[in-house]
Amino acid sequence: MTAAANGAGAELHRLVGERLGERDQRYTASRRQIIDAFAVLARPVTLPELLTRAKGLAQSSAYRNLAVLEEAGAVRRLLHGADHAHYELAEDLTEHHHHLICVECGLIRDITLGSTLERSLDNALDGVASAEGFTPTHHAIDIYGRCADCVPGPPA
Repeated sequence: MTAAANGAGAELHRLVGERLGERDQRYTASRRQIIDAFAVLARPVTLPELLTRAKGLAQSSAYRNLAVLEEAGAVRRLLHGADHAHYELAEDLTEHHHHLICVECGLIRDITLGSTLERSLDNALDGVASAEGFTPTHHAIDIYGRCADCVPGPPA
């Protein structure tokens, strides 16, 4: 890991530790291991995928720790009708993004829109919200469809 990556990792751990501390929770070795796995994988993952990456972490412990990390605002749970919930680092700890979600296999892929498109979207959504007397704080867009592996190919 480079010095820059170590610095970013140290900042991530500091922020997660602060969030846990605000809720009178400790930043245990298991929770640190989960955050490290999310940082390395850098995409939404299921609990089985997380357990594969975080060797030695018991499933029951992982569930409890994910719930605590979610409550602290360090982890976000994505529920999209797949067999397993997906989890990712909270967006304010990474970067603003949206998701492509495969309705066949449950794959969730992060996508980042260009700044011009994102500003345009913000303006349009702010306009719609304002017309309804609503003050938005943020937005999330999920696009549902079929991934490349699940799209039927041409008949042979």
